[in-house]
Amino acid sequence: MPLFTAVVLVCQLSTPTGACDENTAIDVMSRTVKSELQCVSGWGEAIAGSALGQGLDKGYYVKTLCRRNKNAAQNDVQSNGS
Repeated sequence: MPLFTAVVLVCQLSTPTGACDENTAIDVMSRTVKSELQCVSGWGEAIAGSALGQGLDKGYYVKTLCRRNKNAAQNDVQSNGS
């Protein structure tokens, strides 16, 4: 079961890093992954090969978030507790 959700935000350079979130990003991509390392790996190639990748040199940057899935965390606690 995937334990994390990797979220990639594409924000304008004029948006401070701390303010770059799902509401301020011009594009948001996500996928479920099994580890925190997988949250940050592979996105560069995916974005570079997309139409978004062509616009990143024109005033945009990418920010990656890694969130633990609540259901997976509950399942871990239940399986470790029994």
